[in-house]
Amino acid sequence: MLRTTKLLTKFSRPAWLASSISTNSPKYSDDINIAAKQKEAQQIKHDLALINPGEVEHRRRLQGYITIKGPEVISPVSGIPEEHIKERRVRIYEPPKNCMQSGTDNIQHWEIDFDTRERWENPLMGWVSTGDPHSNLKVQFASKDEAIAFCEKNGWKWFLQEKTTKLMKPKSYGVNFSWNKRTRVTTK
Repeated sequence: MLRTTKLLTKFSRPAWLASSISTNSPKYSDDINIAAKQKEAQQIKHDLALINPGEVEHRRRLQGYITIKGPEVISPVSGIPEEHIKERRVRIYEPPKNCMQSGTDNIQHWEIDFDTRERWENPLMGWVSTGDPHSNLKVQFASKDEAIAFCEKNGWKWFLQEKTTKLMKPKSYGVNFSWNKRTRVTTK
């Protein structure tokens, strides 16, 4: 549906349109008092400028909480028995490549492994049994720093086992068929 409207000229525009459109350029000031008189836009703190409103509300709610400085230790409140925390040693290592496979896709991470505790042989089936809940636990981390921070957070003693790499000599398949005195093997 088409409607015809009256053309608004400079002299015949309504009051709300005249107040919203300005023909002169605005004058801004660096002085807060002058800016308040000119009714400029409210200044925003620079640390809150690019944060979404949900995050601003979350920060406002957290202002009444107490923050603790220093290392965060959760072992007293974790519910794990004292015997599994005090004398526990954790090994942090990079797992080796599986020798049955040639791929290296699942070895770019760090793992933690606990020392073995009391184990016994089950008389019925001959299986090895244990009463330790951490004996079969393996946790993966993206870096060794994350693994160290996790162990310190839980109050465990840890040691770092660096990966030893073997230096590979370049070889050629053609060396298997070379014919010289050094590599020649008798067929007798």
